[in-house]
Amino acid sequence: MYELLKNLGSWLTSGAQWAGPDGIAHRLAEHLQYSLLATLIAAAIGLPLGLLIGHTGKGAFLAINLASFGRALPTVGLVVLVFLAGGLSMLPVYVALVALAVPAIVTNTYAGMTAVDPDVKDAARGQGMRGHQVLLQVELPLALPLIMTGLRLALIQVVATATIAAYVSFGGLGRYVFDGLAQRDLVQVLGGAVLVALVAIVLDVALASLQRFLFRHRTA
Repeated sequence: MYELLKNLGSWLTSGAQWAGPDGIAHRLAEHLQYSLLATLIAAAIGLPLGLLIGHTGKGAFLAINLASFGRALPTVGLVVLVFLAGGLSMLPVYVALVALAVPAIVTNTYAGMTAVDPDVKDAARGQGMRGHQVLLQVELPLALPLIMTGLRLALIQVVATATIAAYVSFGGLGRYVFDGLAQRDLVQVLGGAVLVALVAIVLDVALASLQRFLFRHRTA
């Protein structure tokens, strides 16, 4: 075990391992690109949907059940299905990652909206606010902590799952996992797994700090 950890440390800190198109820096940039783009697409879908059903109270049963269905989909199976339908491209990976991220965003956004005190919304309407003003100026700010939590959960899930890009011969940190398994190189497999975990932790801490800042700024 000591020898394995020693080799892993050497692998992670080697300058040669960080350079070139197969180096850690390049693979890390690819992984972040896949993860952030997929999460942004999921947010563009999930946030308006969650806000709409939370604000109107309509379509909640259908949306939440569809979100639960998306969460239950096998990610690799979805990649293979879209791959067979659309051919070799990043499209299957993005479809799978977006499908994974949307449920957390929808459910947390909806939960944040429904947690807003109805009396607060009634008071806002009593002051002459229109529906969109109540949504943007009252409900959305109050729901922001849960919305941010949903975005954090979605991003961490996507980062952990973006290794599937290597499953269809693309890059990212998953390349080390799949190539290491093929080559029976345990150090490379562990190195890829450690890097994915570190990226997830760093992004989670960054978003948690942003969430605390926004909440503190809003309540100051």
